[in-house]
Amino acid sequence: MTAVISTSSPAIDLAAVKTRQRAAWSRGNYAVVGTTLQIVGESLCEALDLRSGARVLDVAAGNGNATLAAARRWCDVTSTDYVPLLLESGRVRALAEGHTIQFREADAEHRPFPDASFDAVMSTFGVMFTPNQDKAASELARVCRPGGRIGLANWTPDSFIGQLFKTIGRYVPPAPGVKSPGLWGTRARLKELFATTAQEIRTTNREFVFRYRSPTHWIDVFRTFYGPMNKAFGVLDAEKQAALTQDLLALMESRNRSGDRTLVLSSEYLEVVIERKR
Repeated sequence: MTAVISTSSPAIDLAAVKTRQRAAWSRGNYAVVGTTLQIVGESLCEALDLRSGARVLDVAAGNGNATLAAARRWCDVTSTDYVPLLLESGRVRALAEGHTIQFREADAEHRPFPDASFDAVMSTFGVMFTPNQDKAASELARVCRPGGRIGLANWTPDSFIGQLFKTIGRYVPPAPGVKSPGLWGTRARLKELFATTAQEIRTTNREFVFRYRSPTHWIDVFRTFYGPMNKAFGVLDAEKQAALTQDLLALMESRNRSGDRTLVLSSEYLEVVIERKR
């Protein structure tokens, strides 16, 4: 009798991956980093051409950059994230500006809203990190009304942040079988994800510029407050922490255009506007 050897890959426990991700994003205080990205939310709202009174959903909203940008345009905004601390940060910011926004804890892969609930659905550097990419894209499209728009800001694979995650991955490998978040920053993957729901997909390559006191300052801030990096350093011994730090400094050195001691470093991202099929 000939033995049959299975060559299929073991099933990925996406629920376990998500649990670990949630724990990582709950570490540190992402709001410290997230607030510096405010300009991206403003740009995305302009790309979506939001109108006052529009029903807008912000998915994986973090501390509310795109949420606040939409509220400043007098939209009816619902802000969601699966990290309560980040939602609370967004709520405090909204209160300080006098906006009335609905904040709700929710998973990007399971939207607790009826079909076609929103005129616009958006996410800035958020939904791209979901482990089940197809499910997340399906949910974005499901809650967006026919003829509505989906707006995304996604780091590209070759961007500084894309390379940052590749560098971290050499020390703390990602879960096997889970697709890279950087794929959301490619037109090819977006066409796959929204093949049956998009009337049109428009993309624009943009750059966000990180401006810090120095490369070392950037590492200190991200190591302390950026959940995934905080977690990565936390599981490494002192020798590997030092090696990772040197690799990160080398990566920044190759891209820093300040010409002085400060850090002025561009990271490309893909600004996406998807017209939902009617």
